Amino acid sequence: MTDKRDYYEILGVARDAEKPELKKAYRKQAIKYHPDKNPDNKEAEDKFKDASEAYEVLSNDNKRQIYDQFGHQGLEGSGHSGPSGFEDIFSSFGDIFEDFFGFGGNQGGRRSRVQKGSDLRYNMSIDFMEAAFGTEKTISIPKMDICGECEGSGCRPGTSPETCSHCHGTGQFIQSQGFFKVKTSCPYCRGRGTMISNPCAKCRGAGRIEITRKVQVKIPAGVDVGSKLRLTGEGEGSPSPDGPPGDVYVVINVNPHKFFQRDNTDIICAIDISFIQAALGDEIIIPTLVGEEKFMIPKGTQFGDTFRLRGEGIASLRTGRRGDQIIKVIIKIPKKLSQKQKDLLKEFDRLDSNKISNKLKNLFKNL
Repeated sequence: MTDKRDYYEILGVARDAEKPELKKAYRKQAIKYHPDKNPDNKEAEDKFKDASEAYEVLSNDNKRQIYDQFGHQGLEGSGHSGPSGFEDIFSSFGDIFEDFFGFGGNQGGRRSRVQKGSDLRYNMSIDFMEAAFGTEKTISIPKMDICGECEGSGCRPGTSPETCSHCHGTGQFIQSQGFFKVKTSCPYCRGRGTMISNPCAKCRGAGRIEITRKVQVKIPAGVDVGSKLRLTGEGEGSPSPDGPPGDVYVVINVNPHKFFQRDNTDIICAIDISFIQAALGDEIIIPTLVGEEKFMIPKGTQFGDTFRLRGEGIASLRTGRRGDQIIKVIIKIPKKLSQKQKDLLKEFDRLDSNKISNKLKNLFKNL
């Protein structure tokens, strides 16, 4: 009869604990009893092994089912004996140890992934009208790209990379840290597993060269300050020969207009009229994005009144529907008047509606 402790008791969890709870409990135990934190402590070492074995069983659905039904004897009958040493523990729980210490059992595999090239940003300034109606621009993008001479291999044409003699092509060194064996990237080949003995003369073995590429950019109608356009595949070449290139993000800045201002898809303009036009009404010519349009100023227009020209604004990027043109009225007051103009204004004041009304009332009283 085995005298092993119950796995659930070791981790301090209930028998119906879910996997996230198991992992959390194991992390806590592993940090507490980790051999590097408890050197020469046999009790901590044993507790660390017990916690690792408990988690290894309970995190595996098949093993957990056997353990729940038949206990430790059931696992022994199925050939399970738990991790035999710290190296086995490390390989079994690489993802958890990576969370703890910044490394894991699959580090070399991660380093060998195909990498995407770097994305680039390009700031572009366009005029107000170009933003309103769209345009097309040619831009020059300086970037690192795949060397055409060696096609990204870094080797002189006709040669190929050689196996790194330091890591024997694995791209990794195995170093001891306390009770663990830790895999690190080979510093000589930088984890590639190969060395270049005959570098390409054009890129000097880098596999990439600096170039300037001209690209046509179609700017849709309706872009605004801060709009971003993505040019897929126009970024830097990948550091991996078979990796995809990055993208270019064009960030738009719109130069201000001397007459129009923008509010989303609406445009705003200010129109000066005289107080005579405001009082009597008048037909005026309004500049628009596409030309000019006649507009009737109503009688009795007040300072600050606004009017709309429907559909004369900027097209929406999402719907294509155009906003409105908003007209703000500014009534100009003359700063200098001739004597005749002054007399006429005084007569206007004398004959304003209130005074005329009083005169009429007095007139009817005398009848």
